Amino acid sequence: MKKILVLTMVVALLVSLFTGCTTKDTDNNTGNDNEATQAPGNDDGEKVYRVAYIARAQADSFAAWLANAVIEEAKKYPNIKLDVFDGQASDDTENSLIENAITNKYDAIIIQPNNGEAQRPYVEKAVKAGIVTITTNARISGIEGASSVDADPYAQAKVNADLAVEQVPQNANVVVLLGPPGNFHADQREQSWQKEFFDKRPDVKIVGKEIANWNKDEAMNYMETWVQANDKIDAIIAMNDNMAAGGLEVVKDDPNFDNILAYGVDGTAEAVLLIKDGLMTSTSLQSAYDLATSLMDTADKLLTGEETQIDIDIDCPLITKDNVDEYIEMHKKSGAIK
Repeated sequence: MKKILVLTMVVALLVSLFTGCTTKDTDNNTGNDNEATQAPGNDDGEKVYRVAYIARAQADSFAAWLANAVIEEAKKYPNIKLDVFDGQASDDTENSLIENAITNKYDAIIIQPNNGEAQRPYVEKAVKAGIVTITTNARISGIEGASSVDADPYAQAKVNADLAVEQVPQNANVVVLLGPPGNFHADQREQSWQKEFFDKRPDVKIVGKEIANWNKDEAMNYMETWVQANDKIDAIIAMNDNMAAGGLEVVKDDPNFDNILAYGVDGTAEAVLLIKDGLMTSTSLQSAYDLATSLMDTADKLLTGEETQIDIDIDCPLITKDNVDEYIEMHKKSGAIK
């Protein structure tokens, strides 16, 4: 009888422990779910929105400039918590980052595409998940429900091409450095140079044309090959400043190329200093500061419901030796030039 009583008490104790553990686990799961969906608040009790910024590649000078500008601008918004991720110039990496941001239920995702068409289905997935989605530099057009902040890449190239039509000597040899195919900015800038310069200057000969993927080192490699194969190169036509700077780096100590012209896009700190030193001819400004200001303002308006759709472009003024000092001062104010 005593053995039966002890056994009954042990079973009852085990049942009690099991029931208690099960209830505790259920409570914890409920708590975790609440924590995942409940937005944090700032000191004023406002809802704080989680925003993921996915950069194309931090190794790219403009992408790094833009990411840093977005970080600084986000500090002005107490209702926004920004996390920055590096796409590393890889479609697979960038697409995975977008998917992770969706899974982690960010309130907004800002995407600087590596290749717009490769990222398109993932941007569509973010929109479908009900997440505020913004594409920038370059926008991915035609996605219902997504917003964009960008610049006009055709106009960016055109202001340089208009200058080059007058500056590039007759029967010149030129080299062309392209961005990644499928990238909206890369494609539009190339088309602009073709229509606004090469179609108007049939005397000009292209002695080298390669895809350098916005990358300075790749541009240097191509330029080294072209210099060995050509005694005369009159101009470097690059779709961004980084590649133009790479081409100039190769010939900077070669007296045979003292008068070489070089055109870019972005208005980076490096580019404006090269223009000031008389090494680079011109660039058109794609201000990361203006993009960042518009991006955070757009994100704030969309997240708070002030607007439901925003698509805007920033300006692209031409920078030459005549006005470069004001852009050097712009970079000094931000700390990019000491």
